[in-house]
Amino acid sequence: MQTERQIEIIEAALELITDKGIQGMTIKNLSKKIGITEPAIYRHFDSKTDILLSMLNNFKEMANMLSGIMESYEAPAMEKISFMFTKMLELFSETPSMVSVIFSEEIFKNEEVLKWIIVEILNLHSETIESIISKGQQENNVRKDIDEKSLALIAMGSFRLLVKRWDINNHNFNLSIEGKKLITVISKVLEK
Repeated sequence: MQTERQIEIIEAALELITDKGIQGMTIKNLSKKIGITEPAIYRHFDSKTDILLSMLNNFKEMANMLSGIMESYEAPAMEKISFMFTKMLELFSETPSMVSVIFSEEIFKNEEVLKWIIVEILNLHSETIESIISKGQQENNVRKDIDEKSLALIAMGSFRLLVKRWDINNHNFNLSIEGKKLITVISKVLEK
């Protein structure tokens, strides 16, 4: 369980990432943003890596919750995928810094602990989409001529590219509108 101060530090770190990129999220910049000393931050987190780890663990919890919702949500495959992608688009639109963290796995290559949490989050999303597609294939509402892993890769890859393009272009288009268009296309690709 995180303390109020830890939550405040994580939120400020997310804001810094939004404003200055992940490289701008330093303990020095964080202490200035919050208005406390650097040693005060170190009373709550051991390092920048520890802050990022807490942030990623929060994202992992959200991914687990979304996966749990998808397991109990009774609907056709495309409705479930649409719901899942729409929720993720809403979350990214509300908190663009999440994209900078989750989709910056190349930055974490030298930080094994961070890299593995990103891998866990990506795998969880993949497994959830694959499971939805597999069930849709069994229910005969998703095409069967392509395996569920390949279809999930197509869906997730195109979704990821859209979100990354939005992030790199400084959020200069409406992610929700473009996301809805993409979900329509993904539906056409997946439907039987």
